[in-house]
Amino acid sequence: MHIVIPDDYQDCVRTLDCFAKLAQHRVTVFNDSSKNIDVLAERFQDAEAIVLTRERTALTAALLERLPSLKLISQIGKVAQHIDLDACRRLGIAVAQGSGSGAATAELTWALILASRRNLVAEANRVKQGLWQASLGQQLGGQRLGIWSYGRIGKQIAQYGKVFGMSVWVWGGLESTARAREDGIDVAESRDKFFAESDVLSLHIRLSEQTRGIVTLSDLKKMKPSALVANTSRAELIETGALEAALKIGTPGFAAVDVYDDEPLAGPGHPLVQLPNALCTPHLGYVERDNYENYFGTAFDNINNFAAGNATNLV
Repeated sequence: MHIVIPDDYQDCVRTLDCFAKLAQHRVTVFNDSSKNIDVLAERFQDAEAIVLTRERTALTAALLERLPSLKLISQIGKVAQHIDLDACRRLGIAVAQGSGSGAATAELTWALILASRRNLVAEANRVKQGLWQASLGQQLGGQRLGIWSYGRIGKQIAQYGKVFGMSVWVWGGLESTARAREDGIDVAESRDKFFAESDVLSLHIRLSEQTRGIVTLSDLKKMKPSALVANTSRAELIETGALEAALKIGTPGFAAVDVYDDEPLAGPGHPLVQLPNALCTPHLGYVERDNYENYFGTAFDNINNFAAGNATNLV
C-alpha cells in the first residue's frame, strides 16, 4: 500500500523500531503541517492509507471526497472529532484506532505543575544569564489538588498528588465521581468550591460538543491569586480567551499549558505565550519515545492486518 504520514514535526517516525513494520509498503512522510485543503488533497491524492498523529490533521468530508485511492485511516490513539466518520462510512473508508496508558501525558502534567510552582524555567534562565535567585517557589505538600474528570489520566494525577502529600479532590460527571469515591478520593461539594478552594487545578476532560468551553471566565475568577491551572487535555475545554483574561487579572495567578486552540502555533504571538505567569509547552503530553512505539506500532499493525484482509481495531 501507499501510506502517507503527515505532521511528523520532529522527523522521528522513521527512527522508531516499529517503522520496520512498514518495510513492504511505500511510505511518504511529511514533517510540516498544513490546514489548506488543496495542499492536503495533493499530498494525500494517491494515499491508500493515512496515519494520523492524534488530531494534528482534520479529515473532513470535503477533503475525503477528493481522495479516491484512500482505503484506510489508521489513527494513533483514539479517534476523535477530527475525522468525519459519517463521510468515511459513506465513502467506504475504514477507520482504525489504537490506545495508550496516558502515562506520558500524566508525567508531563506533573512536570509542568512542579516547574510552575518552583519557577524552574525562569530561574534556570537566570543562571544562564549569570544571575542568581529571584523568586520564592511553592511546595505542593499540604496544598489542595483539584482534578476535573477522574479517568485514565486523572487517576494517575491523583496518585501523584497523594505521593506529594497533597489533599486531592475531584469534580466531574456522575461516572467519574463515582470511580473517585470507589478509590477513596474526595469529591468537591460544588463546582464553585472546586474552583475557589483548589490550589492546583488540572483538567483531564475528554473534548466533545458538550464539554467545549465548559470552563468559563466566571469559574476562573473564583480561584485564588496563588492558584495554578494546568491544562494538558484540550485548549477548547476553556472558554475562548477566558484563561488569558483571568491570568491578566490574577485569578488564578498562574497557568501551565500544553495545548492550544490552533496547533502548531504560528510564531510567538499567542497571548498565553506572552504572559509572564504562564508556562507554555508545544503539546508534548503524549510525545515520548515509548508512547510513540506503542501508538505507531499499533497503527502500523492495523495497516498490515487490513492489507492482509484481517482488519483490526476498526471504529
